[in-house]
Amino acid sequence: MIVILMGVTGCGKTTALRVAMGLDPANGGRVTVDGHEIHGCGHDRGMVFQHAELLPWLSAIQNVMFGLEMKGMRGASLRETAKKYLDLVGLADSQNRRPHQLSGGMKQRVGIARALAIDPSVLLMDEPFGALDPITRADLRDEFKRIHRLLGKTVILVTHDMLEAFALATQIGVIDGGRIVAWGSPERVRASAHPAVTRLLHAAGMDTGAA
Repeated sequence: MIVILMGVTGCGKTTALRVAMGLDPANGGRVTVDGHEIHGCGHDRGMVFQHAELLPWLSAIQNVMFGLEMKGMRGASLRETAKKYLDLVGLADSQNRRPHQLSGGMKQRVGIARALAIDPSVLLMDEPFGALDPITRADLRDEFKRIHRLLGKTVILVTHDMLEAFALATQIGVIDGGRIVAWGSPERVRASAHPAVTRLLHAAGMDTGAA
C-alpha cells in the first residue's frame, strides 16, 4: 500500500511524517507500527528525505552499509545485503562512486536503497522526487512503483503534487490546517468538494469529478 499525504506548503504534512518517524512528539493520539506504540526513531521505519542526505566521504555501497551497521548488522552479510539493495535500485555498476560522482537521481536511489536495506515495516518518504528535474522525476517514480510491486512495503509519502499522488497512491489524505479533510482512493479524493482538494486539482490542471 502507498499512502500519500498531500497539501500546500505549511499544512502539516511533513510534521505528520516526522511524528510517524519519531523525530517529533505527537501533541495527541498515538502512533503505532505493527500494533506497538512508537517512542522515538526505530528500525521498523525507514526514511527517505527530499535530498538524499548521503555521507559525502562514503561510497554508495558504504552509505547503504552505514544504515545496516546502525541496525547492528556485521560480517559478510553486511556488504552482501547492501549490494542486493543497490542492485534493486539499478546501481550495481555505481556502488563504489562517492556522492559527488552521482547525479541527483542516482543519489536518491542510494537513499531509497539505504532505507529499504534495514527491512522496515513502513517506509516514510518526504517529497522524495521533488528536487529532481521532470524527466528524472518521472523515471524514478516509475522505478519506485516497480520496486514497490516487488517488495510490497507499506509506504507513507508526502507530496504537494496531485499528479504524483494519482500516479502512485493506493490511498490519499489531503491535509489542510493540520487536519485531514479528504481521505480515500484517488478517485474518491478527486470527487471531494473540499476547497483544499479543489485548489490542488486546479494547480495540477485537473478537473474535479470522478476519474
